Amino acid sequence: MNSRGEVKIIASAFGALRQDVIEAYPAEAAAPAEEFDWEHPFAYGGAPTDEWLNTVDAPAAPEAELPKGADLSVLQGAQTTSYAPVVLSQKDAQEDGRAIDAPTSLGGDSVARAGSKDVPYTSRDESIRIGSKTLAQIRSDFPILSEKINGNPLVWLDNGATTQRPQAVIDRLSYYYEHENSNVHRAAHSLAARSTDAYEGARSIVRDFIGAPSSDEIVFVRGTTESINLVANAYVKPTLEPGDEIIVSILEHHANIVPWQLIAQETGAVIKVIPCDESGQLQLHEYEKLFTKKTKFVSVTHVSNVLGTVTPVAELIAIAHRHGVRILIDGAQSVAHIPVNVAALDADFFVFSGHKIFAPTGISVVYGKKELLEAAKPYHGGGNMIADVTFERTIYNPVPNKFEAGTGSIADAVGLGAALNYLSEIGMPCIYRWEHELLQYAMKEMKTVKGLHLIGTALNKASVLSFKLDGYADEEVGQRLDSYGIAVRTGHHCAQPVLRHFGYEGSVRPTLALYNSPDDIDALVKVLRTFA
Repeated sequence: MNSRGEVKIIASAFGALRQDVIEAYPAEAAAPAEEFDWEHPFAYGGAPTDEWLNTVDAPAAPEAELPKGADLSVLQGAQTTSYAPVVLSQKDAQEDGRAIDAPTSLGGDSVARAGSKDVPYTSRDESIRIGSKTLAQIRSDFPILSEKINGNPLVWLDNGATTQRPQAVIDRLSYYYEHENSNVHRAAHSLAARSTDAYEGARSIVRDFIGAPSSDEIVFVRGTTESINLVANAYVKPTLEPGDEIIVSILEHHANIVPWQLIAQETGAVIKVIPCDESGQLQLHEYEKLFTKKTKFVSVTHVSNVLGTVTPVAELIAIAHRHGVRILIDGAQSVAHIPVNVAALDADFFVFSGHKIFAPTGISVVYGKKELLEAAKPYHGGGNMIADVTFERTIYNPVPNKFEAGTGSIADAVGLGAALNYLSEIGMPCIYRWEHELLQYAMKEMKTVKGLHLIGTALNKASVLSFKLDGYADEEVGQRLDSYGIAVRTGHHCAQPVLRHFGYEGSVRPTLALYNSPDDIDALVKVLRTFA
């Protein structure tokens, strides 16, 4: 460790490119998906007892593309590289002459509201059934989809950044503030009882939605970023000694990189990085090689927020456990799109944010096995997390309250419960199947746009359609799309390492959700063709 307290991050050598991709859901190879005929009605429904509702098909493999200008030698065998980064403030970085990439995402919209709102669906949407609802009904459940942006119907393709809220969630929040608003756990009056029941009821809903064994294993905090920081500081950091190792992947969002850098810098630990192949899938054979007797923890995304890669989490967890190592799965980009059962996966920790699953901002979930949460130290101190306090000593509450110091986001937790109930009513397996069909349709149509290059073509892929367009800056593409009412994200998406691995500093990123329609894809492609 040098004078700046820098900590080495040891990156695994990128091994030879593999043709085989180990899939997360299911283990068997799936037959190629048939081209879908959008002109004929179909349904993704069925009885709860139907066998197919309890299975998840693996998506067909799109044709892999190597990004234009990418150096294949970088992706192939290389000697192990050591990094020595340090976490700096912007001021310190500027003084050292280090460039800091500012976010390049577009700002606010100029919204011209229609005098009377149009219905946000077409006759084609009425013929598409997703579980218990038609696509037309689902789109009608989201009031904001009737908005006009620059005189055009809103096409919301920025779901990777945040999703919109159904009326059921909006109404549940209003009801809470009108009839239940109070602090929880610490009063004898009726509103406190109502508020506590609503808050703890939401915890039970989360438990059931992700298949957790106990409500005591569900902790509410403010966002996935805080969730990962909690696990890093409360559970992992106390176990670290100089030279201990933490494994992450090259696909990670900054929220699953920087917290580990911070605790590694403080403790003298090192970080190892799982590489990916040219399609964006993690290389499991290289992952296995990273483990040593010094490996203490693994933290990996479930779905890449830039590439859409669905990582083989079942295998990642099994390999970690085979080496006696605990693992966290970042489900921020998966939980709204893929059925999740943390008990079946045997995940040690699983985290996600409410606002990316149709719930309010300011609420997220940490699932942790009870024995691990009990072994972890309190993250914040204050009211609610304590059982007894004197000046000589403090006794804190059992889990999950020991991690919920102060007044939490009570109404937002209640809203999260409403959002999960909404999805459960439709059916997560049905949502997964629908989004897979829409993703395949979108990829097929986008490949017809001259000069467009998709980034991320893993065999198992979900929801994300990042691309580059030859001759045009990402911001220019995003601004023209916005002029037609189409909202996408541009910039580095808080995932600079993986973008730079593919030779880019940013991308244009449309992302899908259950309410997106074929018409949304058609509108996107129509505007993209105007660049040719």
